[in-house]
Amino acid sequence: MNKFTLSLKMSLLLLLCLVFMAFSTEILDEQTAYIQKKLAEHYDNGQEDQQIKRYELNVTNTGFCRYKRYFTSGKVEYFSFNLVKFRALDYYGTDKNGKLYLRTKGEDVIVQTYKDKDGGDVDSMATYMVIPLKNIEPQDLSDLSERLLKMNAQLLVQK
Repeated sequence: MNKFTLSLKMSLLLLLCLVFMAFSTEILDEQTAYIQKKLAEHYDNGQEDQQIKRYELNVTNTGFCRYKRYFTSGKVEYFSFNLVKFRALDYYGTDKNGKLYLRTKGEDVIVQTYKDKDGGDVDSMATYMVIPLKNIEPQDLSDLSERLLKMNAQLLVQK
């Protein structure tokens, strides 16, 4: 009887863990979708240099924020960091346009430059990533900050 009770307890604990993990993945996906949507919705390519022909801005459900800019000269700039390292969000500008600074705990932002005719290929680290935004309300910035912090905490729990 004692073995049966122990087996039952272990089975219930395993089931509880599976349910918790299923919900945490769903919450992470929701946070990721919201962050991705807000950044894409308010991205301001008008602030960018006229030399940029396109960009990619992605937030993954595995916790990475990636920003890539392609210049007409062929140069590519790539910025990436894990949201586990996210510390704070700062915004400099007005509700019409400004720059969003995603700050990390240390030099955790990977910065890579490819095909640069002047400086060649360069790999370095930074403490923040800058994304130009437009038409963003203070409430959107507050929600974005809150969601990034929640996602940070959920990713830390999963580690």
